[in-house]
Amino acid sequence: MAEELETPLINKKDYYENCPGCKVDLHKAGQTGLPIKELFTVWVVILSAALPISSLFPFVYFMVRDFHIAKREEDISTYAGYVGSAFMLGRALTSVFWGTVADRYGRKPVIVFGTFVVVIFNTLFGLSVNFWMAVITRFLLGFLNGLMGPIRAYAAEIFREEYQAMGMSTISSAWGIGLIIGPAIGGFFAQPAEKYPAAFSKDSIFGRFPYFLPCLCISLFSLVVGIASFWLPETLHNHDSRMPPQSSYKALEAASDTKEGNESTPTKSLFKNWPLMSAIILYCVFALHDMAYSEIFSLWAVTPRKFGGLNYSTVDVGEVLSISGCGLLVFQLTLYPLVERYFGPIVIARIAGVLSIPLLACYPYIAMLSGTALSVAINVASLLKNALSICIITGLFILQNKSVDQRQRGAANGLAMTSQSFFKAIGPAGAGVLFSWAQKRLDAHILPGVQVVFFVLNVIEAFGVLLTFKPFLVVTQNTNESEENL
Repeated sequence: MAEELETPLINKKDYYENCPGCKVDLHKAGQTGLPIKELFTVWVVILSAALPISSLFPFVYFMVRDFHIAKREEDISTYAGYVGSAFMLGRALTSVFWGTVADRYGRKPVIVFGTFVVVIFNTLFGLSVNFWMAVITRFLLGFLNGLMGPIRAYAAEIFREEYQAMGMSTISSAWGIGLIIGPAIGGFFAQPAEKYPAAFSKDSIFGRFPYFLPCLCISLFSLVVGIASFWLPETLHNHDSRMPPQSSYKALEAASDTKEGNESTPTKSLFKNWPLMSAIILYCVFALHDMAYSEIFSLWAVTPRKFGGLNYSTVDVGEVLSISGCGLLVFQLTLYPLVERYFGPIVIARIAGVLSIPLLACYPYIAMLSGTALSVAINVASLLKNALSICIITGLFILQNKSVDQRQRGAANGLAMTSQSFFKAIGPAGAGVLFSWAQKRLDAHILPGVQVVFFVLNVIEAFGVLLTFKPFLVVTQNTNESEENL
């Protein structure tokens, strides 16, 4: 069977024996059945990158308090925000650089390096002795960890065409689950000497560094993933000797969009590739919405009933997010690939966006329920909202990766990560200001209290849906890539 599949591949294009990308193409041509190994590989790499991002949220307030940098108790949250935003700032500054490095030297080196960056700087963050050490280690964790863009490019190249939607949805589900498991690890293992005095002495390293244990657990997981990453197959083709070396940002200025029979013909820059840029801009709009929603949901859930909230505890919120995470994993691995194959990424993004609007409009009325009805309603709503968001983001991943050829794919994903990071930095801050303002207008005649919060979220969602139509969003099918020539 493998020989039958390999013959047309070799006849259709030149095969270079020492090219890792060609070897991957041959493997894909002879592959049958669900690519379980590749799916699991992408899943654990993404999980190792996602865990440290949100693991600090449950304990960062107490960490900053212990640093004694805030003169007043009211200032602790401000300094905690600086620690939390340091990662996104660092990632925004270098995502394009790491993407172009992946285009020049391969996806695998950047992935391996990124996982070991997590091991080193996440561990150092747990050992922070002052505020500035915490900020610097978090900043360097984002600055040096550039694997998110390359791993998306890798997922677009390691799977056969019929499994690419599943590969992209695996990235989204692993990312979402990592952002749920991360805070659970942080909350459960922080300050172990106080929570579990029988197992951890106050004189031990975990007593002297009360926030080291959750960071250590995540770093050990990333260490295992980093070591295993040495055996990842490289997907980048390296047999085009006519392609001159490019500096880190030249891929943005002049890239190799291939013509038939000539892989080194330079064409327009990424910035002039409107199918790519329109997908990135749309991606940023929905990223802003999702980050604002995540911030607002947590604030709304723990807000007292008199302010229109659910009066939930942090444990209750964690349970809702855990149920959403488990349901999201099942949805991503089973239903999404089938739905995407039938409707396509654009149509499913539009449908998901439209359905999200009435769903969000129901949230203020869910707060009027109580008991079992409230529990069922909020879990169903949270699961549906996260599933719809993942449908949108995954579809945009697919559009971005199809709008460029392989030599630009790392840079394109890096550019998307840079843009997304800036918008994700804006989302929580804007959401907090909006939520605080809403609590001061409970008696307003138009959209009182939290109703205005979810209305603003719906305005952003509706704006994103409008951008999915022409002439803004333009889609091209890139048929020149080696993996699409199979």
